[in-house]
Amino acid sequence: MEANNLSNIGESTVKDSYSLSSTQRKLLLAAAAVSSGCGLAVELLLGTLASYLVGNQALAFGIAIGVFLAAMGAGSYLSRFIAPKMEGRLLQRKLLLAFVGVELAIAPLTALLPLGLFALFVMNSSIWLGLFLVTILLGILAGLEVPILTRILEMEEGVREALAGVLALDYVGALFGSLAFPVILLPMCGMFPTAFILGALPALMVFLIGRNFSHLRRWSYIGLALGIMLLALAPATIPISNKLENNLYSAPIVKRIQSPYQRIVLTRKGKDARLFLNGDLQLSTIDEYRYHEGLVHPAMSATPDKKRVLVLGAGDGMAIREVLKWKEVEKVVLIELDPEVVKLASHHPQLKAVNGNSLKDARVEVINADAFLSVPKLKDSFDVIIADFPDPDQDALAKLYSEGFYRRLLGRLTDKGVFVTQASSSFFAPKVIACIAATLGEVGLKVNPYTVDVPSFGPWGFVLASRYELNSEKLQLPVETRFLTESLLHHLFELPKDIELGNVEINRLSHPVIVGYQMKARWLNY
Repeated sequence: MEANNLSNIGESTVKDSYSLSSTQRKLLLAAAAVSSGCGLAVELLLGTLASYLVGNQALAFGIAIGVFLAAMGAGSYLSRFIAPKMEGRLLQRKLLLAFVGVELAIAPLTALLPLGLFALFVMNSSIWLGLFLVTILLGILAGLEVPILTRILEMEEGVREALAGVLALDYVGALFGSLAFPVILLPMCGMFPTAFILGALPALMVFLIGRNFSHLRRWSYIGLALGIMLLALAPATIPISNKLENNLYSAPIVKRIQSPYQRIVLTRKGKDARLFLNGDLQLSTIDEYRYHEGLVHPAMSATPDKKRVLVLGAGDGMAIREVLKWKEVEKVVLIELDPEVVKLASHHPQLKAVNGNSLKDARVEVINADAFLSVPKLKDSFDVIIADFPDPDQDALAKLYSEGFYRRLLGRLTDKGVFVTQASSSFFAPKVIACIAATLGEVGLKVNPYTVDVPSFGPWGFVLASRYELNSEKLQLPVETRFLTESLLHHLFELPKDIELGNVEINRLSHPVIVGYQMKARWLNY
């Protein structure tokens, strides 16, 4: 019996030697939350960066999230090889040291790899291969974190309690990371400073953990130094990334804005100012009048009533300028998702000069909202509805060219009203204009596709639709224009022979085929 007591005392002493205090346990659970939050935020950052650079949002986030999760699985598996035969206090020390090592590796990689990926793109290297490798590396390291923390905690409280605690904080951290990145970090800090901030957090957790585990004390100083260094260097990423970004454009950049929705860049060379959204050219002040006259005036001339006009997108104010040329117009409602675009177009001197300060006209009401959600909530009906959305190269944009969205618009269109939308490059992506025409026809409208030559874009497609047949010979153009003439207006709807309508599917919310038509286009051969 005395021997048994001695044995129990020995076991108790061993257990006490590696038991965790309440503070230590809370720190390790907090580390789980921080690791998960940073990991998810980095996934979103990489997906956002890749979609900004190459435009294919679905593929970008598919790789960033899918490959990251698969790599986490590999990391979880590899964690079993960390101290497989150790026990007791020695195992605890080894696992804690391994966790600290993982965090100190993740910190600089999280900060530097996104900037490296951007540099890779600027150098015309494979962005997809780079994204794949970056996500694998970060994913494997992230996959090591939860198993290591669980093994540390289970030594004291058992597998069930340890796993429940770690996973609970892991999911809470993921929630915060998924919300903090788009709502706070990206719009307030920008892409690359955010990466350095996210990298600093694991390093600072090492500092806190090291301060509470005596054998990790020297590692705490490394974590503190690394965390402070990354936070201090975060602002320096702005001029570095700006210098890299300058190489993507043929003219000097005069304005850069990272909104919650997109990257806005304005360049200027002489009299030519160019507006880019997520790297895609939206307008050139040299020839934008061709595009906007072609977008607006066929629709305005096609209806006898034009008192109330709804404009969707077009936050640059150029289309509004053309609408306001018609003296019959009493009210224009502009729905633009990104207030930063409207702000830039309303305050930048060159854009104001070109758009005629149209956004400040008393007849114009600006609503910053998602057109898909806000259009059904409008109380008024409109004689003309003009849609000037970005090209449908993402699922999020494809909904604005869908049958479901067009049916929503019908409720806001008067009986004699007309609707017009931009329809991408009629030469490079001919199936896009065909798809839009077919989709509008599906909701019961008569469609009239046409093209306009815009030097910055090449031949560009538009689709005008109404409930009645259009007689182009009766169209009149009583307003001042720089490009469009009444004679040209009469012949505008004569499509070139190489643009074939039909042989396309209807673009639906449940099946956004238009993205494939936009991406699998002739320009891939150029």
